[in-house]
Amino acid sequence: MALLAMNFNDMLKKKKKEDIENPEGLNAIIDENNQEQSGQTVEVENAPSAEDMLKEELSLANDKYLRLYAEFDNFRRRTIKEREDARKMEGKDLIVSLLPVLDDFERALRSMEGATDIAPVKQGVELIQNKLKNTMAQKGLKEMESIGNPFDPELHEAITNIPATSEEWKGKVMDEMEKGYFLNDKVVRFAKVIVGA
Repeated sequence: MALLAMNFNDMLKKKKKEDIENPEGLNAIIDENNQEQSGQTVEVENAPSAEDMLKEELSLANDKYLRLYAEFDNFRRRTIKEREDARKMEGKDLIVSLLPVLDDFERALRSMEGATDIAPVKQGVELIQNKLKNTMAQKGLKEMESIGNPFDPELHEAITNIPATSEEWKGKVMDEMEKGYFLNDKVVRFAKVIVGA
């Protein structure tokens, strides 16, 4: 605006020198300049102020923040729900693999009701036990061999000590009350043993 005012003043001085006798020409130039200046002021008035621009940027940033927060909250809720569902179903594979063994036990119980000979019943129970052991072995379960091995407190739980029958049985597991088991090479149940003293 200051530049326009200077240009206008320069032009005015020049015209005064040239057209002192012709005031109508001077009035026409002044009117043109006034119209140009009023048009530019209208444009400046319609342009948003810096404060309005900053307010608009702030509202856009707030909107982005709220959307991001809502998206993260939805993600967190969905993840928690998926974890809960996974925990509820984590033993599903093992349970499904044990169902045939359960069916075999039911069939064995039905057949034992009318059985007169014990040998086939005993053989059937042994087959079911082998099937159960094989199923568990497929899932990573392995029996711990304890009898005859030195007592290890990281694998065994000593129930009692008994006098050793010979010198070689001292400090070794003489009998096993409950078998110990590994699941993928980690102890899941300690063997309850009797140790020679």
